[in-house]
Amino acid sequence: MRLPKFLLPIIALSLFGQLPPAPPRPQQSENDEEIRLPNGKLQREEILKADFQKSLEDARQLSKLADELKADLEKNDRYVLSIPTLKKTEEIEKLAKKIHDRMKHY
Repeated sequence: MRLPKFLLPIIALSLFGQLPPAPPRPQQSENDEEIRLPNGKLQREEILKADFQKSLEDARQLSKLADELKADLEKNDRYVLSIPTLKKTEEIEKLAKKIHDRMKHY
């Protein structure tokens, strides 16, 4: 049995409408007290500072690796990459993803 073409979107929409709603995200209200560390500073601010410092360190390393990659590519007169050069590209990718994921949280 073959369904008419106009019924397919209707069936798809009706199935989509039957999905359970997404759970509500907990929101922090103004009355909720933020966690303070023993030195009196806010825990969230300290975490943000630490993440920022880690991102800066990773960005410095990323820049260094990118410069090394550029030098490797410029010194090769053939159109073939060496294994160490490929490993640098993988490390660059990992560092960039680490920085991206860390910054995405806030």
